[in-house]
Formats: sequence, structure tokens, C-alpha cells
Amino acid sequence: MIRHCVFLHFRDEVPTTDRQAIYRALEVLCAKLPGAVALKAGVNVSPEAGMDKGFSEGFILDFEDAAARDAYLVDPQHQIIARNIVASTVGGADGVLVFDMEV
Repeated sequence: MIRHCVFLHFRDEVPTTDRQAIYRALEVLCAKLPGAVALKAGVNVSPEAGMDKGFSEGFILDFEDAAARDAYLVDPQHQIIARNIVASTVGGADGVLVFDMEV
């Protein structure tokens, strides 16, 4: 299984409704993608002050395997969601941290 972790440093002026719309779009996409197992999204609740480096929200997507993850990455709907994310984060792509691991 591949765990696709994405951490976001949203710009302060991006409203919660826009952030939630991104997560809802991901839910819709993942519901239709073969091999997408689970999606969890939320805010950082770590008590380790400052360790988040400003990445206050994020989501984790579990995929059956690397092929399922790779299909997600090239999906046209994912490309739209990714552009919305980059447009909403501090410094564009600098406000997005992606970390994939095998579990």
C-alpha cells in the first residue's frame, strides 16, 4: 500500500469554505478511482509548537499500490484540484509538502 501524505500551508485569507471544497473534491475523485482505499483530511492538532512549519492542514490518501497512486496523479480531476491547492497556499507549490511511503 502507498500512503500519500499532503501537508498544506494555506494563505490566511483562504476561507474555511474554500479549504473544505478542496477536501470534498478529493473525496469525490477518490470515490471513483480504482485502488483508492481511504482519505482522511484535517487540521494539525500536534502539541509540538512550531514543528509544523506553518503546514496547518493536510490530507492522507491510501492507495492499494503505486499504480493506483500514479493513476490518481495523472487524473484530469486531480490536476484541477492540485491547481486549486497551489493557488491557495503560501508561495504556491512551496506551501505544499508531499510525502509518499509504502506501508
